[in-house]
Amino acid sequence: MKKNRAKVQAFGGFLTAMVIPNMGAFIAWGFITAFFIPTGWLPNEQFANIVSPMSKYLLPVLLAYSGGKLVYGERGGIAGTIGTIGLIIGADIPMFMGAMLMGPLSAFCVKKFDGFIEKKVPSGFEMVINNFALGIIGFILCLLSYAFIGPIILAANNGLTVIIQKIVDLGVTPLLAVINEPAKVLFLNNVIDQGIYYPLGMQEALVYGKSIFFTVASNPGSGLGLLLAYSLFGKGDAKKTAPGAIIIHFFGGIHEIYFPYVLMKPITIIGMISGSICGIITFSLFGAGLVAGPSPGSIFSYLALTPRGNFIGIIAGVAVATGVSFLVNSFLLKVSKEKVEGNSIESYREHSQAMKQEGKDILKDTIEGTPNALLKTKNEKIMFIVFACDAGLGSSAMGASAFRKRLEKSGLTIEVKHFSLEKVPSDADVIVIHKNLLDRAQMANPGMRIITIENYMKDKSLDALAEEIITRNQ
Repeated sequence: MKKNRAKVQAFGGFLTAMVIPNMGAFIAWGFITAFFIPTGWLPNEQFANIVSPMSKYLLPVLLAYSGGKLVYGERGGIAGTIGTIGLIIGADIPMFMGAMLMGPLSAFCVKKFDGFIEKKVPSGFEMVINNFALGIIGFILCLLSYAFIGPIILAANNGLTVIIQKIVDLGVTPLLAVINEPAKVLFLNNVIDQGIYYPLGMQEALVYGKSIFFTVASNPGSGLGLLLAYSLFGKGDAKKTAPGAIIIHFFGGIHEIYFPYVLMKPITIIGMISGSICGIITFSLFGAGLVAGPSPGSIFSYLALTPRGNFIGIIAGVAVATGVSFLVNSFLLKVSKEKVEGNSIESYREHSQAMKQEGKDILKDTIEGTPNALLKTKNEKIMFIVFACDAGLGSSAMGASAFRKRLEKSGLTIEVKHFSLEKVPSDADVIVIHKNLLDRAQMANPGMRIITIENYMKDKSLDALAEEIITRNQ
């Protein structure tokens, strides 16, 4: 089970790394759509002509390049765009899904070919063979994608459109919360958001100029309600840190900040699901949606991507999700029999360690024993620390910034950066991650020292790491 979850998380991380770097382009497209289409804020026939070419050419090519680059660097990115352009030209609809498939696939083909000829190229002919190999393989992939792969993707895309309509017609959209909320706190949020809801949302937005699917997993209301409940009725460190987490979650859009609060008391998932269901129902009743995926899921992102005539519905959906989550979670926290929140944290830590042990047979060439085992000798200095998460942008960026400032106050100037799990530099001395990402981090970074934490705002492992660095480096 642990092995499967780690693999699913890795897949979600790959999708995230493909989509997130291009979110600025999608948001720009969303703004142009929201402002200048006939039903937009400032209808403009000339500017509206930009909408279709961006969705048909620019956005799929960007996705293809990012996916190819993930598989095989710059060379893979170029291969991905060549292979994908055949899909784009051969279809009369934007090939988002096709680009996310053809980009990595094209890069994989070039990578395999390069590996096959690596030791067979005569000295002095490397550049000629590399360039012509990429050109010839790209040429073949482009023709194949135009003539054969494109029609298959188009059929799948039509099937996706039917699925969207069925989900809406059956009125089962709110029930998606039953899957979304547990998946999110298990760090599968990027799998369902970037892997499922974003493609569904982009497909629907092309037709209606907005989509509810951009809101079903990203609504910040449920998390806000949970943190408000902890602020008033929590105990110990949970109550002290919840107000600060509210700012980071609701205004900063970093939803990972509330995941540990659910893991502390798993029964609060009921409140999260309840809030999310009510939020989706409210969005549906108002016919509200967003023009693009809100990334990060901040209230500012929500308001910025709300199309004309949808503000009341969007604000109501967030408010209802907040209120329901707050009421349910407040009740659950008040009736809790545990006197100290730390007890439940410790129990969960022990349970988590047991779960980790079950999946260690899938790990090769990784750290043995506890995840915090020292790989450097006691006399070596720690000079490069990496905070890592799915996309390398949200919680990891926050953690890296806070920890860097903490070391600077101690008079130390040490490199502290943030990356996605799959892009951690090999020369990093320490990797800091949330403990639920441990197996995936070990798979992506074998042999490297990993520190696991539970809370980015206050954690004993970070305290211990800071003390160790100060001792070693001074």
